[in-house]
Amino acid sequence: GGGAAGARWPELALPWADPFGGRRGCAGPVAGPGPAGRHSMLPRHVQRLGRDWITHWNGSHILAFNGPVSSGMRWAGHCPPWASFPFPVSADFSANWRFPPFFGPWRQFQNSNWHLNNYTQSCYFHLPYPSMKSEGEEPLTKKRRLSGQDDTSAPERETNLSNQKEVSHLSVAQNEETHGSKKGTIKRHWEYFCQQSKTMQITKKKGSDQSSTGSEATFDFTVMSYNILSQNLLEDNSHLYKHCRQPLLFWTYRFPNILQEIKELDADVLCLQEVQEDHYRTEIKSNLESLGYHCEYKMRTGRKPDGCAICFKTSKFNLISSNPVEFFRHDIPLLDRDNVGLVLLLQPRFHCKANAAICIANTHLLYNPRRGDIKLTQLAMLLAEIARVAPQKDGSFCPVIICGDFNSVPGSPLYRFIKEGKLNYEGLAIGKVSGQEQFPRGQRILSIPIWPKKLGISQNCVYEKKQQQKEENAGEKMEAAKADNTREIVRASEKLSSKLRHHFKLSSVYSHYFPETGIPEVTTCHSRSAVTVDYIFYSAANDDTAAQPGAEDSFCGGLKLLGRLALLTEKDLWTVNGLPNENNSSDHLPLLAEFRLIER
Repeated sequence: GGGAAGARWPELALPWADPFGGRRGCAGPVAGPGPAGRHSMLPRHVQRLGRDWITHWNGSHILAFNGPVSSGMRWAGHCPPWASFPFPVSADFSANWRFPPFFGPWRQFQNSNWHLNNYTQSCYFHLPYPSMKSEGEEPLTKKRRLSGQDDTSAPERETNLSNQKEVSHLSVAQNEETHGSKKGTIKRHWEYFCQQSKTMQITKKKGSDQSSTGSEATFDFTVMSYNILSQNLLEDNSHLYKHCRQPLLFWTYRFPNILQEIKELDADVLCLQEVQEDHYRTEIKSNLESLGYHCEYKMRTGRKPDGCAICFKTSKFNLISSNPVEFFRHDIPLLDRDNVGLVLLLQPRFHCKANAAICIANTHLLYNPRRGDIKLTQLAMLLAEIARVAPQKDGSFCPVIICGDFNSVPGSPLYRFIKEGKLNYEGLAIGKVSGQEQFPRGQRILSIPIWPKKLGISQNCVYEKKQQQKEENAGEKMEAAKADNTREIVRASEKLSSKLRHHFKLSSVYSHYFPETGIPEVTTCHSRSAVTVDYIFYSAANDDTAAQPGAEDSFCGGLKLLGRLALLTEKDLWTVNGLPNENNSSDHLPLLAEFRLIER
């Protein structure tokens, strides 16, 4: 249309009242696409909007315009003074449209039910490339990066991308059909290492007692490790959760979801990290006690009001002892952090000898990737407490399970130390201990020894004898060594050994990579990273199935891994917008394993 008054462009009207009370510059007829027809009161980027784009709001609402296809969408750098949020605009658009009288937070705008009147019928167009099709999907740029992890050629990448687009379109359609029900749920399945375990799981669901299927010499139980994300830490680190809708981050929304997860997974032992003290006292403890758990809790020693909890079902265990571990020592500058651990000694209630016991430990090590010295020292303190609690009358250790958020990745020196029982840290950079940073800043080397002697813990991660006895023994040895300089040199080298050891044969419940593809499992996924930092370690019986698949059952004593709740890939988690999301209210996944206690 040129400029004739009768050749008006179709008006696009939204069904809200006029925010300008009839005094809008765009109230009159539209003269056409030329400069003379532009509306002086509208910002320039609105005047230049293209008339051909479609977007999905909340996976179901559609906004469509008619005209030439635009080159893409961008977020406006500024917005009209009466709008309290930025809104998506295209590079070339001109239309006469009305806005709602009031826009509150972005969430209200996103949830608004858009209707367009008096527009020319036109076909539907695809969403501009950089945009997200729905709030439950990751950006396509992230999809391309993730899909390239296991692809080997460019054609395969293109095929995978097209398949992902088809799947994502299907998921949007399914979400529209099931509007109002829970969306974005990912199913996690059980992986069994023992056929009898699968049979017993089915029997448990039918409500029968363990005695009807288990033998008199075994005791089966499940253990969960779960970092539930302290609300205080969530708010202090809000930059990690920019991908989340704000209402999903409120504790009043999150706690019912977390409690529901615990109910559904129904573990016999819970090892929880980041348990905020006031929430534990007012809600968490009472709710878990109503589910049949007894709870033990240790809060951090500093200003952070969270800590670790171990909860066990009183129908399965009796408490022998509860032993908190504080990693802060005011007289040792190295140990100036407030992390804690908790070690429980539990007695199974049936199908076991009277002196049978299981040691359960839970911890949350320091996060700082550049303080591997503190991490190793905290771990040594926890292992020393376990070594004090776990010995049996015959001198051996009872079965041990260590759960927690270790803030270290698989294959790192700290991880290898736990699994292999030894670590030579000579020349090891302090920033490489946990493996959290691929290129750690700073190349400071770990000192030898890492912690001072007055900590009272040896390089074998056990408590040393009383200081007086140690000094007497050291004095006698030094007197004997005076006659032989060689022996003195040997003793000095032993004292400055760079080798750490511990006495537990530990295996990891999870293998950390999917065997079919080699893609890493992840236990935490937020805006900054998606990695494995949570673990369940256990003292395996000889020829345990997890360590050697297909091996025969062993009765040498220890724990046999019967099954585990499978983990997910980063790609899986971004299909539900990462963590936290609508159904998973922590930035960590719960880890869950089933064990069988095999007695000597």
